[in-house]
Amino acid sequence: MKLVVMTKSTYFVEEDKILTALFEEGLDNLHISKNEDSTLYLERLLSLIPNTYHRYITVHQHYRLKNEKSLAGIHLDTDNAVPPVGYKGLIGMTCRNSMRLKEIRKVSDYVFLGNMYTTEHKDTNEEHTFSDLELTELKNQGLLGKRVYAMGGITLDRISELKQYGFGGVVVDEEFWNQFDLHSDIDFKGIIKYFQKLQKAIE
Repeated sequence: MKLVVMTKSTYFVEEDKILTALFEEGLDNLHISKNEDSTLYLERLLSLIPNTYHRYITVHQHYRLKNEKSLAGIHLDTDNAVPPVGYKGLIGMTCRNSMRLKEIRKVSDYVFLGNMYTTEHKDTNEEHTFSDLELTELKNQGLLGKRVYAMGGITLDRISELKQYGFGGVVVDEEFWNQFDLHSDIDFKGIIKYFQKLQKAIE
């Protein structure tokens, strides 16, 4: 399995340092998705991350930065999102309805399938979308596999459960960033250690 780290939806002071430390630990698939409309903060964040790691970064907004910063690709979060005219490169898409998975697989290089588990934070409160029966059926139809990643409420102890369905990887976000307390942590050891555990779990 592959491991994808999704950024927090907001920027924070230590973000570039943590992301760089994660790359140094072997992170090779970072997705930057933010609520901020302006490109200013995203450009600043990218400028603070060493250029050697830019090839591992995918953006969910401000797609022009893919070429300007030599990034890995772009990701479309919604059904009505479209790539820039003439865009050539890696395209990922998010799918939250199993009835559309086959269709979305055909028009993207990979798919984030979510929401696997209930997530509770200020932006969303999404319920578990896929039952065990539904996931088994998707597996039997050959609709999962290496190009489909499980997303939403992914925790360390759920990875073994997801492996049995044949997902190509997992996307970690809220639970992952909960390992770092913006207000009290003085270093990044906790979140780095959690990342190392995730790496072992997906092997």
